[in-house]
Amino acid sequence: MTNTRREAGIDLAQPAEMAAGLVAATATSEPDEDTLLVKRARSGNRAAFALLIERNYDRIHRTAARWSGSVGDAEDIAQDVCVKLALAIDSFDGRAAFSTWLYRIVLNAVRDRQRKAGRQARRDAAYMETRGEVVAPDQEETVFSNQLWAAVRALPSKQRDAVLLVYAEELSHAEAANVLGVKEATVSWHVHEARKSLKERMQ
Repeated sequence: MTNTRREAGIDLAQPAEMAAGLVAATATSEPDEDTLLVKRARSGNRAAFALLIERNYDRIHRTAARWSGSVGDAEDIAQDVCVKLALAIDSFDGRAAFSTWLYRIVLNAVRDRQRKAGRQARRDAAYMETRGEVVAPDQEETVFSNQLWAAVRALPSKQRDAVLLVYAEELSHAEAANVLGVKEATVSWHVHEARKSLKERMQ
């Protein structure tokens, strides 16, 4: 187990190792088609909005699942986000990338649900996700990776959000700062503190 931990690692500088099996949810560049669809949706084009949702639904669902720690909750959160997008699309001014704006909506939806559920329910959801994984006994690295992500979701909210944006969503510190509405140095600090906490928890 020790060797596996060293290889899979709690070195957050290597997100592919610490997140075995997780798929990156976003690219760093804004898709041209999304940009065009947003403009059309803002003009009242329902077909464009429907296509925008179709193109981004998997991203919304994956992000909600990672941040909430519950696949079951992720479906409800994704539906909430779609409704919020329909209501808020007119307010999108293009100053931030659409993907950044979308992350903010998903993050706020997750926070709303977690506030309603309470802190203990959030911890239980993360624990049950880890317990619910069907993993063969020899897949030690996968088990450790699941435990690590459960530990990430148990971090203080600001540290958790910074780590998930940087290492699960593969955003730069600057991009994560735009999503969270803070300075880049603040994201770097939260990541630094999170890494220290995770090392202590996973030893």
